[in-house]
Amino acid sequence: MIQAATGRPYGRVLTRDVLQPLGLTHTTLPVGTHVDRPYIRGSALGRRTGRPHDDVSRDLAAGWAWASGGIVSAPADLNKSIRGYVSGRLISATLRARWQRLFMPASGSEPRGPGFDSAGMALFRYQTRCRTVYGHSGNTLGYTQYAFATRDGTRSATVSINVQVTQQSEGQRARVFSGLRRGAQSAICQALS
Repeated sequence: MIQAATGRPYGRVLTRDVLQPLGLTHTTLPVGTHVDRPYIRGSALGRRTGRPHDDVSRDLAAGWAWASGGIVSAPADLNKSIRGYVSGRLISATLRARWQRLFMPASGSEPRGPGFDSAGMALFRYQTRCRTVYGHSGNTLGYTQYAFATRDGTRSATVSINVQVTQQSEGQRARVFSGLRRGAQSAICQALS
């Protein structure tokens, strides 16, 4: 969609309109199986033991996902990007005002965020016990992450783990997911205090 709307390659638009304005120097859009170092190594939980095993970092190459979640970003850059997007640094005031009115109840997001989710324009609104924050969650083989910011982008938190878990997980993986959600909730409350 970006290429059709702008007439420019997605990678160039990403670099010029997102990475450079937000100062994201540790974020890349890999091609194929190559991922620049350093990066967090993804792992899988054993079905019987529930313990991490095997490095699955390259089992599903980020470059294969490309514009559909293939960006690799250091946690500090993920934090900068969520602050920039939520605060409106990357969009017009008119579009941001429209965005604020478009949130609809969300169901089925994976992983489910902490608090009540509603969605609009590639962001979720999480109504948590501490306050409402905006952000996104994501997962892929070997990874699960959350990124949140206050509406003005001045406070934020990111939480990443190197195993894929969701609300559909069972056994040890379900306990890991429950702990991840509690940790995300604590990170939000700490960021807002």
